[in-house]
Amino acid sequence: MADHHRAELVVDALKMVVGRGALKKGCIAHSDRVSEYTSREYRKQIRKSKLRQSMGRTGSCYDNAAAESFFGLLKTEIGTIVWEPHEAARADVFRFIEVEYNRTRLRKRPVYGYVTPLETRVLAIQDLTAAA
Repeated sequence: MADHHRAELVVDALKMVVGRGALKKGCIAHSDRVSEYTSREYRKQIRKSKLRQSMGRTGSCYDNAAAESFFGLLKTEIGTIVWEPHEAARADVFRFIEVEYNRTRLRKRPVYGYVTPLETRVLAIQDLTAAA
């Protein structure tokens, strides 16, 4: 989170994800076409991280349906109030994503049944490891 829309915001976010160490070489980083994602700095970080960049088509909300759905849910769950201070907003978003969404929200998966996003990731990594 930041109070600006400069490229460094998405570059830092990408570095944070890559730093967690769970991405495989060639993973696809999908985004829309706003300037932060088309910037030289972001494209350089994509290459450095050995990822592939994908962008949605102009004017097609369906290309980013998963992200749009997530942000709709986030706004529904924590609201769209103005937080004072900025750290309060950061704490609410962190709590929602890391506690409520990733660890408690059940979703039906064809292969695994009703599991949380965190459980889905762990199970998928186990399946990939067994196949290798």
